[in-house]
Amino acid sequence: MASSLAQTEHHASQSKKAAASGWIGSALEYYDFFIYATAAALIFPQIFFPSDNPTVAIVASLATYGVGYVARPIGAFVLGHWGDTHGRKTVLIVCMFLMGISTMAVGFLPTYQQVGVLAPVLLVILRLIQGFAVAGEISGASSMILEHAPFGRRGFYASFALQGVQAGQILAAAVFLPLAAYMPTEAFNSWGWRIPFLLSFFVIIAGYIIRREVDETPAFAKEDEQGNVPKAPIIQAFKLSWRDMLRVVCMALMNVIPVVATIFGAAYAVQPAYGIGFEKDVYLWIPVLGNMLAVFVIPFVGNLSDKVGRKPPIIIGALSSGLLAFGYLYAISIHNVPLAIFMSLLMWGVVYQGYNAIFPSFYPELFPTRTRVSAMAISQNTGTTITALLPALFATVAPPGSANIPLTVGAIAFGITVIAAIAAVTARETYRINISDLGNPDAVAMPKADYEKMRAHAIGGAAVVTT
Repeated sequence: MASSLAQTEHHASQSKKAAASGWIGSALEYYDFFIYATAAALIFPQIFFPSDNPTVAIVASLATYGVGYVARPIGAFVLGHWGDTHGRKTVLIVCMFLMGISTMAVGFLPTYQQVGVLAPVLLVILRLIQGFAVAGEISGASSMILEHAPFGRRGFYASFALQGVQAGQILAAAVFLPLAAYMPTEAFNSWGWRIPFLLSFFVIIAGYIIRREVDETPAFAKEDEQGNVPKAPIIQAFKLSWRDMLRVVCMALMNVIPVVATIFGAAYAVQPAYGIGFEKDVYLWIPVLGNMLAVFVIPFVGNLSDKVGRKPPIIIGALSSGLLAFGYLYAISIHNVPLAIFMSLLMWGVVYQGYNAIFPSFYPELFPTRTRVSAMAISQNTGTTITALLPALFATVAPPGSANIPLTVGAIAFGITVIAAIAAVTARETYRINISDLGNPDAVAMPKADYEKMRAHAIGGAAVVTT
């Protein structure tokens, strides 16, 4: 009895540690990733891509943002393989070191005026390393949390990985806000922008300390003990799960919404060539406030998905946020700051979280333990890579001086969210399937009444062993 109680307490402790590790690790790693995104919209066109044609400078800078995503499928193959053959914990520590070091190095780069074309070349190389590293983060963190979580609470626990991502974006903007607001423009353009990148040194240290405290997941450990860890998980993933991988690619196109909100929206609002004239520090508050609201909404939606399933929130969130993209861009176009903030809160902070809070549980639940990290990493990063090329496309089809920019960009965004919703409709529901049966197309879901009983026990802490 005492042994059983101790085991139960250990499982409970590890579930919480895994969720905390996923939250903090994702926050720190995505802080690194998004300070680059912020800088690419606000400052890099001037210091790395000077040009007589401001459109060329904006497109070139936003293209380097996309380059980070181009490297993600490569990182997904390598790091996904690592996560399925060496464990979730190991791959997450590797991701943390790669991301932290490459981000810190950006802070030491010379500008175009100092070394010419070498400056953007070095910038692109470091962005490639960033993209490679981040490719294993969400799939690894989501799998680790999911496999530690109690049955009936997987959606709630896994949502903390994405809550951490939102927190990382808040931190990224929060570091830039005082710099953009209070530093003289010349000082900010000269050296002030480097500070957020150099702070990544602390990301490396903090991330390692946190992640080493979490045990390897019971599901992976069981596969390892039974000799079922595959030597070629990627081949198995494509052979057995290609349909679900294709669905995840299409659902991951939902990344178009944060692209519209935080990347193209920033360039559209603040770059002089577009003539909108938002102040940098004012515009930075828009995604910050949206993300702050998202931090509160995400666990609520994750918990909701444990009650009603994964598919309904994703479908509703996809279509609604796609429609709201029109209003958000229109608010920027008429330089209406209160309306832009309101639309951001609604589109980015609330509605989009119907998708964003659910995919960390839904994606890994579509795949079996032995190929989970590889299948999710490859398919999710392929989808996000496609959408990451959109900022440069938006700036090309809706350049400074063109008419109907909100309608043009909004229509593309909405069309993409429709594709994501259709993919979710065709996927199977997973929230009542035991973890050992996940990835099996013929798996039978636990009866609703039995599931509700187990979920009630898990919420009360009486049954926290993963199932």
